[in-house]
Amino acid sequence: MNPIRILVDSFADADALNAQMANSRDIMSRLDPARFHVTTFCVGKPDARLLQRPSTSLIQLPRRRQTIRILRELVWGRHRILFYVKPSPAERIYLGLPEVFRKGKIAIGSVESQSDLRSEPTVKPEQVRMWERTVLKSDFLTANSHSVQASLKREYGLESEVVSTGVDTKFFQPASSTSVNARPRILFVGALRPFKGPQVVLRAAARFPAADFLIVGDGVLADELKRDGNGLKNLAFVRALDAAALREEYRRSDIFLFPSRWEGSPKVILEAASCAVPVIARRDYQPESVVHEQTGLLGSSDEEVLEHLATLLAAPDLRRKMGVAGRAHVAQFDWDIVTRRWEDIFERLARGNEA
Repeated sequence: MNPIRILVDSFADADALNAQMANSRDIMSRLDPARFHVTTFCVGKPDARLLQRPSTSLIQLPRRRQTIRILRELVWGRHRILFYVKPSPAERIYLGLPEVFRKGKIAIGSVESQSDLRSEPTVKPEQVRMWERTVLKSDFLTANSHSVQASLKREYGLESEVVSTGVDTKFFQPASSTSVNARPRILFVGALRPFKGPQVVLRAAARFPAADFLIVGDGVLADELKRDGNGLKNLAFVRALDAAALREEYRRSDIFLFPSRWEGSPKVILEAASCAVPVIARRDYQPESVVHEQTGLLGSSDEEVLEHLATLLAAPDLRRKMGVAGRAHVAQFDWDIVTRRWEDIFERLARGNEA
């Protein structure tokens, strides 16, 4: 039987640190090459896993003026399934074409954040419109959590199927060393945007001077946060890190503090938990990767998040217990398991398209 041909609407570049692109590479690299042929795009040096994967085609794009080349592949490519539709001009044109031009190809859009984008001030109206005219126009939608699924239904009346974000539990493992930090280390990883809550980390550093805090990420608040945190001796900043360097920061940390209020299923929570680090997060988006009072703590406000931090700082045994439980809990989100779910969906859609 010929493999199902899938065009993945993403970039295979090894240094592309965007979470969605990293997710797509993790899925592509694990798809059974005997059953699935994968085509995707790259601009720089591709991920080595995809270079080595059989039944894979990489389309080299220029750094600028990519739309025509991508659109040509969307329309005339041999794929049966378009996966990971992203909000961009080529996809907007393609999904606006009459059905005859799409030749029965199935477009899969993945929704990975809450769908009330118009109420989030850091998302520009033109970005919302592009998302609505691309991802939401897909033939089949998935959500990476039940909270995201409910949000998509509430905001747009659209149905979706839940497929979780994954984590490489073989790569993100706890440190082999059992050394204990002289001072507790608290880690935040994420884009430095208001809804991610990095300002709360500054408040935490000021409130708990006996602990050390590290913020990993970049974004529109970077300069402001560094300026506001300039007097805090226990606070440090690092720009976005590659996977290996980030894993070391997880391993060196005692607590992962993630006060974001507007998410889907953040992969950084999965990665921290996979490294046996207890997680403190907010309840707003009902993160399924955190079990309250078992693998970490969930707060309903910034102040409650800080109270939870005080609890864990005072209880090293509880931190270790939650870390072990977190590692066990996220085993169900391993990319190998999640990819089998995607394989089932691809085969089901391909069979339905043949009927």
